[in-house]
Amino acid sequence: MKPRVALGVLLATAALLAVALPLATAGAFSGEGLGAARITETKAIEIADRDPNAVKEKRENHGTSSSASLNEGHWEVAYFAKGKEVALVLVDRDSGEVMESWTGYQVAWKMARGYSGQFGHKLDAPYVFIPLCAIFLVGLFDWRRWRRVANLDLVVLLAFGASHIFFNRGDIGVSVPLQYPVLLYLLGRALWLGFRGRGEGLSPVWKVSWLLVAALFLIGFRVGLNMADSGTTDIGYAGIVGADRVAQGEAIYGNFPEDISEGDTYGPVNYYAYVPFERIWPWSGTWDDLPGAHGAAITFDLLTFGFLILLGIRIRPGPAGKRLAAILAFGWAAYPYTAFTLESNSNDSLVAMLLVATLLVLARPLARGATLALATWAKFSPALLAPMLLTYTPSEPDPEERLVESDEGARERTPRPQGSLVALRKPLLFAAGFIAVTLAVMLWPALNPGLGTFYDRTFAFQAGRDSPFSIWGQVPSLDWLRTVLIVATGAFSLFLALRPREKSLIQVAALGAALIILLQLTLQHWFYLYIVWFYPLLLVAMAALEGGATDPRPEPEPSLAQSSRPAPVG
Repeated sequence: MKPRVALGVLLATAALLAVALPLATAGAFSGEGLGAARITETKAIEIADRDPNAVKEKRENHGTSSSASLNEGHWEVAYFAKGKEVALVLVDRDSGEVMESWTGYQVAWKMARGYSGQFGHKLDAPYVFIPLCAIFLVGLFDWRRWRRVANLDLVVLLAFGASHIFFNRGDIGVSVPLQYPVLLYLLGRALWLGFRGRGEGLSPVWKVSWLLVAALFLIGFRVGLNMADSGTTDIGYAGIVGADRVAQGEAIYGNFPEDISEGDTYGPVNYYAYVPFERIWPWSGTWDDLPGAHGAAITFDLLTFGFLILLGIRIRPGPAGKRLAAILAFGWAAYPYTAFTLESNSNDSLVAMLLVATLLVLARPLARGATLALATWAKFSPALLAPMLLTYTPSEPDPEERLVESDEGARERTPRPQGSLVALRKPLLFAAGFIAVTLAVMLWPALNPGLGTFYDRTFAFQAGRDSPFSIWGQVPSLDWLRTVLIVATGAFSLFLALRPREKSLIQVAALGAALIILLQLTLQHWFYLYIVWFYPLLLVAMAALEGGATDPRPEPEPSLAQSSRPAPVG
């Protein structure tokens, strides 16, 4: 080798070593690179044993055992006492630092740990949530008569936020008790409205055009927020998996993957409703972004919004109906917890959508039986409304009922035919609609895997569920009171089949909301997503009361020259 070439090789080798050695050394000491040292299982347990939560549990529970498992780049060290997991410590596999440690409810329930934005995502940010609350209050508040009870109702509807704050901090020992005063107040208001059926409702000062423009803007904002920054909970994931099972002709129940093994706890209608969206955006086989769940949640939300507009126009003719429709639309679009449901991409707005649809067809017994059956076999709780809707008799003339002209030119209702068979006609039609839909939606689960598996995976699972997200889960000694409330809820559901004997649509909406709130008071597991089960019914009752939804600026009476009515004769 020539001296110049040899010198060049030596210089190049020296330069390479000068660069590589520092990098290799830095990698060795930082835990990076091919030869990086990782924390072993034994070392992870040693580190976790020094954590204050682990020390506390080991001191209070003699004979505590521990085990470690590797999960997503960190060690999860679990501590057990008397067969129950009492503490969990997360140790970083590279640095050996304790990342998190939990005891009590927060060991088994990740949703109790206060992870930032795990459900509402950006909606949970104060700069989004607080303005939305303000818009809801400002838009529906009667600023001319601020002492009205309807105004207090709006404030209480927002009072779930107090509980929500502590939930976001992971302090469910405070968040859970705070949810019950709000539910109890709303139950009382729903009962008051349901049995009285009259009084002054919501009477916002905004014009109809302002309410509609604001409602449309808010709906667009919510959909955009969902697409830009939202996540899919296990609820939405379960809907997509179930839809995939239906599309593949496989059994729904007892046939879910390990990462969502308990997702088959809903009624079959829930999974059928997700089928179109899963077909458009097929499931990848993993818990990814799940665009099908986003599409389903947005659709349920928009249909509820649209049905409320139609219902407002259906309840009242003319300008009053348009104003009522605007109030209902704004009330849905501006309420933070309807947006919270949308941000979570859950199935709960499906219940809201089907219950509003039931009110839309309330005058048609066959149709209301069918829609209530769909709601029942989605998430079961709407079944409580069945006795009341079975015997529903309107207390006022129905807009669709045929009218005839009398000899004097006055309009009057067609007399109802008499007879026991005729009296049973409407209940029989309701029952026919309910049973027909039930048979149709339950046929596949009955054939595969069978009604026994269906019962075990749904009703039996829900009945045996243990959860810290209720007072019953946090204070097991009160279980006797929960049993009393469950019996009372069932008895009240049957009572409403008889009294009031005749009901207006407002009363049906209010009493339906009361039934669902009563049921929620007995639930072993309650969450903010469930608010939309009763909220649209309560909103309808509050907005449609006589004296509500009227324009605060009275319009002048039209002159005879402007009126389309004929001038009086004589």
